[in-house]
Amino acid sequence: MIRILLAEDDQVMREYLTRALQKSGYAVTAVDRGTAALPLIRTESFDLLLTDIVMPEMDGIELAQRAGELSPNLRVMFITGFAAVTLKAGKAMPNARVLSKPFHLRDLVAEVDRLFETNLAGLN
Repeated sequence: MIRILLAEDDQVMREYLTRALQKSGYAVTAVDRGTAALPLIRTESFDLLLTDIVMPEMDGIELAQRAGELSPNLRVMFITGFAAVTLKAGKAMPNARVLSKPFHLRDLVAEVDRLFETNLAGLN
């Protein structure tokens, strides 16, 4: 099962995304900030880091950069409601995907599915 680490400081959004991804067959571990995500990346194995960019304590870009050092094969997808931050994320992490808020849950799940399409095809 594909494991996703979700870092989102907004509780309602975090719960909403967690439920949608779990219903789509993903295992989701959710935290409310980047500083809570790093210890998990050190001790557990995840396939995707799905992170908000604008969060207190540590933003999603810094989290993704540190996560990449700890787990080089970890894929990254940013979610953000700020267009200017999207540009910054693209420069800092050119291989990461960026999904701009507001988005429909179908769009999020479709993006995650696309990320792992090649992996899933190899499993069948």
